[in-house]
Amino acid sequence: MGWFTDWLLGGVEQRSIEDPKYSLSESPEELLRLLGIADAQNALPIVSIEAALGVPAVFSIVAFLSRTLAALPLPTFEAGENGARVDDSVAQLLSYAPNDGETSYGWRRWHWQQVFTGGRGLAWIERVGRRPVAIWPMDPALTTIRRVNGERIYTHNGRDYRAGDVIDTPFMLKRDGLASYSPIAKINKAISLAIAMESFAGGFFLGGGVPPLALEGPLPSGADAYRRAQNDIQRAIDLAKKSNSNIFGMPPGHNLKPVGIDPSKGQMVEARAFQIIEISRGWQMPPVFVQDLSKGTFSNTEQQDLWLAKHLIMQWAKAFEDELTLKLYGWQNPTRRVRHNLDGLQRGAFKERSEALARAIQTGQLTPNEARALEQRAPMDGGDQLYVQQATVPLVMAGASIDHNGAPSIDDNEEDAADASTQD
Repeated sequence: MGWFTDWLLGGVEQRSIEDPKYSLSESPEELLRLLGIADAQNALPIVSIEAALGVPAVFSIVAFLSRTLAALPLPTFEAGENGARVDDSVAQLLSYAPNDGETSYGWRRWHWQQVFTGGRGLAWIERVGRRPVAIWPMDPALTTIRRVNGERIYTHNGRDYRAGDVIDTPFMLKRDGLASYSPIAKINKAISLAIAMESFAGGFFLGGGVPPLALEGPLPSGADAYRRAQNDIQRAIDLAKKSNSNIFGMPPGHNLKPVGIDPSKGQMVEARAFQIIEISRGWQMPPVFVQDLSKGTFSNTEQQDLWLAKHLIMQWAKAFEDELTLKLYGWQNPTRRVRHNLDGLQRGAFKERSEALARAIQTGQLTPNEARALEQRAPMDGGDQLYVQQATVPLVMAGASIDHNGAPSIDDNEEDAADASTQD
């Protein structure tokens, strides 16, 4: 027991119902250990990937990002900004099936799940000669990476693979350029705190929502009499719970008061809501995409949608595109490139999208067929020409253009001269 209790009792030895490992009167850190929030070293426990995925915010982020990136179209183009789309063997692997056992979507979703949990996604490229014929996933947990004569070597199931034959997508490389940081490991404390608060809040419902109570009033003398009175009160509470009644009888002169934290505060609603934002920062995820609309408005949720596409999805898509182009087409002036199609992800509402396409056609930026292709519609005859509004002319030529467009002349002097010659 603590010094305050010793002073109050005048040094008389007393027995305590406290667990000897945890003394409520010593320090706040020991209270945290009693509540299960900290370990014996007053540190939050390190969580595994499986435990972290038990936190709804973490599970939502990993599932959302992996599915979104896997669902993006991944075509192959000729090198250059305006390169034509090609349908070669690599495009078949990336767009349809990387091997005979899984789809492109399934492989890419698993790949991104490893990136956003353990911090790295790996896949081996099977070749015939120099031509890729299949892509096989590699478990990062069973793979070690080392550097031999400056080249990275990947060892998986006892077999070595060259870096040129391994698709490697790290979350963030460490200083040695080999190991990668895991987002779950780096924000371990935030996730541990979320788990601890959820477990602690759930404890309020273990007794049917009844918090710890203290019985006040004239207490019976003797340990047996006190135990019988306590059992009677407990039976009254249990009977009230079973009968769905909020009223139960109490002995005259006695009163029950809750001990400790108020139940409404004990669920830590505000603190747990803040942990959602804190966890989202580990993946740079806008809060609206983990269903946190506490501060959402119509305008800022729309901006978060744009932020997601520009500053999160686009960056990861670029990293994956460069890795695939390097490993599948080579590093010396590849004639073809892999590029995600982000147009569908950046679509707005139908009205704004239609107005934007119409404006692009009218100003000669897109042909009608190019605009139809963005909407995944078939081309139409005569839709490959550029159009521009004829009335758009330089300001200095505004009058001249009207004179020569087939309309009557607006020169008043010329009309007066014509009338005078007619009268003569």
